[in-house]
Amino acid sequence: MPNEEELKTIEKLEGIRKSIEKQKPILCLDFDGVCHSYTSGWQGIDVIPDKPVDGLFEFIEKAKDVFDIQIFSTRSKSIEGISAMRQWFNVHWTEYLFRTRPELQKKYYFFEIDFLSFPQEKPPAFISLDDRTLTFTGIFPEPEKLLSFKAWNKS
Repeated sequence: MPNEEELKTIEKLEGIRKSIEKQKPILCLDFDGVCHSYTSGWQGIDVIPDKPVDGLFEFIEKAKDVFDIQIFSTRSKSIEGISAMRQWFNVHWTEYLFRTRPELQKKYYFFEIDFLSFPQEKPPAFISLDDRTLTFTGIFPEPEKLLSFKAWNKS
């Protein structure tokens, strides 16, 4: 677990990265149910046992040129949660690259997905992808109707 000085350095570097990315609009991706398939349900803030949602990394490869991609989750409230999400992304990003570009396995052992950020607060996103959100159209729905909501992977 990073100490306070390391956390300050991480925050400073994150700020520098964000200022570089400012020309791109922010795309906020929810983690559980959008990136992480979440088939096992909640196991703990730093326990992430499931595979990526199909097509995640193909989407990220396209979107990173257009958007500043930020991952936000209930896990984002703790350093342990953010560290677990970073590690999960690095492991699955490496697997994705080795699967889609086998020649990389001869040169590299591991890849860090360094173009994503993991804010501790919900970012001022241009747009968000979340499996548990409805688009507000200016008309409030009936509360009882909201109770019948089902996420895409629960329908």
